Amino acid sequence: MNYSQLFDLIKKKQSFLCVGLDTDINKIPVFLLKEADPIFEFNKAIIDATLPYTVSYKPNLAFYEALGVKGWESLQKTVEYIRSLNQPVFIIADAKRGDIGNTSAMYAQTFFETMDFDAVTLSPYMGLDTVSPFLNYKERWSVLLALTSNQSATDFQYFENKKGEKLFEQVLETSKSWADKNQLMYVVGATKAEALSDIRKIVPEHFLLVPGVGAQGGSLSEVAKYGMNSQCGLLVNSSRGIIYASGKEDFATIAGKKAKAMQQEMTGLLRNIL
Repeated sequence: MNYSQLFDLIKKKQSFLCVGLDTDINKIPVFLLKEADPIFEFNKAIIDATLPYTVSYKPNLAFYEALGVKGWESLQKTVEYIRSLNQPVFIIADAKRGDIGNTSAMYAQTFFETMDFDAVTLSPYMGLDTVSPFLNYKERWSVLLALTSNQSATDFQYFENKKGEKLFEQVLETSKSWADKNQLMYVVGATKAEALSDIRKIVPEHFLLVPGVGAQGGSLSEVAKYGMNSQCGLLVNSSRGIIYASGKEDFATIAGKKAKAMQQEMTGLLRNIL
C-alpha cells in the first residue's frame, strides 16, 4: 500500500485508527481458552468487530513470540485472515527490529515476504545499514522509533548535541534522507503531543504512527491539533483501550463500540482537511 492509497483509505473510512493486536493469552476471555487457537479466535473476533472503523492493525510480536511456534502460527493466521477479507488494510508488524545489514535483510524477508506485512517498526540506533534492507521493498514501509511514549524515553531521546539538537530530532533529520514519505514513517508517542509541532517542522509530510492514546492517557484531539498535515499523516494506535474493553463474552461487541467511538471523533477531526 503506497502513500496515496493509505490516504485514500483514510478518506474512505473517515478514520486514521490503528488497532493494536497486543493479544495476551492471560487477558483474553476465559471461554476462548477451550479453542484450538484461542489467540487467533480472539483476533478474528476483534477484527470482524472493528474493521468498519479502522484502517490498520498492529500486532505486537512480543505477545506471539512468547508462545513459541504456536504464537507464530497464530500471527500468520491473523495476517492471512485480514488479507482474505479482500479489503484494503494496512498491517504493521510491531517488531522493533534493528541489526546489522545481513540480519536486517532476513528480517525484511520475514515480514514483507513470508508474513506479508505492509510495515515494520524498527530501531534506527545502529544507522542506515540496519534500515536499508527494508527500504529495498517498494511500497513497504519502515516505521522508525523517534520519540516514544514510555516513561523512560527521556533517558536518551532528549540528549542534546553541541548544537542543542535533541537525539530524536537528529534521528528525524538524518533518516529523512534515506527514503521519502512513501517508505518512511515515524513512531511518536501521543503522550508527547506537545512535541508534534516541532517534529512536523522536520518531517512535514511523513506519516506518524502514534501510540499512547487511550490507556496511556494521550489525547486524540491534541495529537490531531499538532500532528495532522494536509493528508492526515497520522495513524493513531489504540490497543488495550479497545481489545480489552470487556473481558466477557461481549468482548468483540464492546471493542467494536470503542473503535466506532474513536472513528467518529476522528471523522470530526478530519473535516479540517477533507
